[in-house]
Amino acid sequence: MSKVSVRRPRVSLFLKLYGSLLVCITVVALVTWWSLQGINGWRAARYREHMASGMFRLIALGTARHAGHERASWLQGLSQMMEAPFDVVQGRRQHFTWIESRDLKVGRAVVRLDPSASQADIFARIPGEPDAYIHTRMSKVSEQQAKALAALFIDELQSVPLAQRSQHLQVLKPYFYYQVRMVDVDAVHLDAEQMARIAHKEVVLILKQGNSPNSSSVRILAPLPQSRQILELGPLYLFTWMPVRLMVISAILALATITLCAYLLVRPLERRIKQLELVVRRLRAGDFDARAEVRSSDEVGQLAFVFNGMAEHIQRLIVSQKEMVRAVSHELRTPVARIRFGVEMLAEADAAEDRQHQLQEIDADIEELNQLIDEILTYARLEEGQRHLQLTTFNLADLLQRVRSETEALRVPVKIEVVISAMTEVVAEERYIHRLVQNLVGNAVRYARGRIRLSGGQDAMNNWLAVEDDGPGIPEAERQRIFEPFARLDDSRTRASGGYGLGLSIVEKIAHGHAGQMSVGVSAALGGASFILLWPRQLSTLEVTQEEAKPLT
Repeated sequence: MSKVSVRRPRVSLFLKLYGSLLVCITVVALVTWWSLQGINGWRAARYREHMASGMFRLIALGTARHAGHERASWLQGLSQMMEAPFDVVQGRRQHFTWIESRDLKVGRAVVRLDPSASQADIFARIPGEPDAYIHTRMSKVSEQQAKALAALFIDELQSVPLAQRSQHLQVLKPYFYYQVRMVDVDAVHLDAEQMARIAHKEVVLILKQGNSPNSSSVRILAPLPQSRQILELGPLYLFTWMPVRLMVISAILALATITLCAYLLVRPLERRIKQLELVVRRLRAGDFDARAEVRSSDEVGQLAFVFNGMAEHIQRLIVSQKEMVRAVSHELRTPVARIRFGVEMLAEADAAEDRQHQLQEIDADIEELNQLIDEILTYARLEEGQRHLQLTTFNLADLLQRVRSETEALRVPVKIEVVISAMTEVVAEERYIHRLVQNLVGNAVRYARGRIRLSGGQDAMNNWLAVEDDGPGIPEAERQRIFEPFARLDDSRTRASGGYGLGLSIVEKIAHGHAGQMSVGVSAALGGASFILLWPRQLSTLEVTQEEAKPLT
């Protein structure tokens, strides 16, 4: 049962990228929001503890100065003044955490907020009593408590001699997270009403209303008994939460900006990919001249460049394949026809000598077919252009001498000489260079009158080798066409002319595989044709598998 392919719905690249971006931004926004709430909660807790630490240090010190019935009476008066109940509790029953115990030990207050009941439990350690803590439960902060703070401070300063008040104030300052000082009444800028209240020994609250919570504050002024000085506490600033409204507006603007930027960035990319897709569809439909437009060197531009190279390679392979099919069919037809003719002659031959002659002719035609098939397979393998070279270092002079010996063993009617200045070590795939020289020498043998010269050498950048002969040479107009498959300078395709038109094509493919160039000219020494291969001395050694390293013959 054949499978039915279902076309998937197209998903816009912009929607995919922006959708992913939007998800990421949403996650970041949620994490930021939760982090903001956590930070604000921590800041609020620290603010409450800072505001309470100074006052409750004064209350703890005052509680420590009273004992027995005096303490109970003092706590009752404190409760009335602070509008909240105060008592002394044992620490082991409160189950303080490690952080709370640390803060209590150094004299700071601990605030336990109960948001559901809109109230807070506040604790402070009583100096000199290891497990005794002053405790209250407050549900609001009032003006009366601010005045009580000034009264508690003055009461604490009066507990020491007048001369030691300044020194004692310095001891108390570390427990307050706002300014605490004693100044002359004349140094404070007060209006007449405020000065009158100071003269009547009243506590004065000065509210400064600003445009933002950061600029709004409260100062507490209290006259010191038996002195021209006043106690100044503050300014005390209100707690400022991070501006959530501004954050929301900024987030909306950021999302809009990111949306616009993402669209402007992705839209051209999507358009270019769609154009590349259209070119691919044209190529799939058989339009092998279709090419993508390379506008830039980014990823899409590189993709278009690689695609164009692939399209050109495919077009070249298809054209080469068509030409090869036509040429192979023509090349195979001649030996097959001769074999058929030989079989018919063999059937009609009566004498043993005639039959033997026909068998030899048929065998020669079969050998010609084998050689032709080998040439075709070699050319097809090189035409793939995707295998790696198995590079080795070998001596070029030895290779040229070996080709000369192999050619002379065939008893060719020409003289072959090797001219090379030194024992030249070159890097290449030896079996391919050997095949290249063999093909060039075989081509020269067919046209040379009597001499062939093999030479080679190196310069600073390149290796080179040359095959020259004293034949008629190659017309300049034909020097590029001879490297085309099945192209020959004559139209004869009989066995007497030799060759199949693939030898020089194989030579050109081997040269291309070594990043080299083949040039054809006139031999200055012999006057005939001159074939010169030039390839770089520096080639990257690439390992190949055993399957890739198949022999050519």
